Amino acid sequence: MLGRFSYVAVLVFVLAGSLWLELVLRTRVLARPRRLLAVLVIVVWPFLVWDAYAISQGHWWFDEERVLGIYLPGEIPIDELFFFMVIPIASILTFEAVRSVQGWDAGDGA
Repeated sequence: MLGRFSYVAVLVFVLAGSLWLELVLRTRVLARPRRLLAVLVIVVWPFLVWDAYAISQGHWWFDEERVLGIYLPGEIPIDELFFFMVIPIASILTFEAVRSVQGWDAGDGA
């Protein structure tokens, strides 16, 4: 049904399920862009390298009918780059929301 937008649609759904936490519970994840960027840099690059290796070895592949058709070096669909950005953001938003509600200290000093 969604064709080339299938992967991106799932990521939009994930974001929709977590971005509201920034506003409602004031997680302040997006309000601290340098911290978020640092996390993404740490997470994204190793997984992109891993993906490129796995694709080159035939360990896995992506259904060309379900991705946008734009590829990064290593034959990695751009959708996969989005995945490696969206999932950590959703995870951090969820963690910070739980932390906010529970009053947990994560040792960040903020």
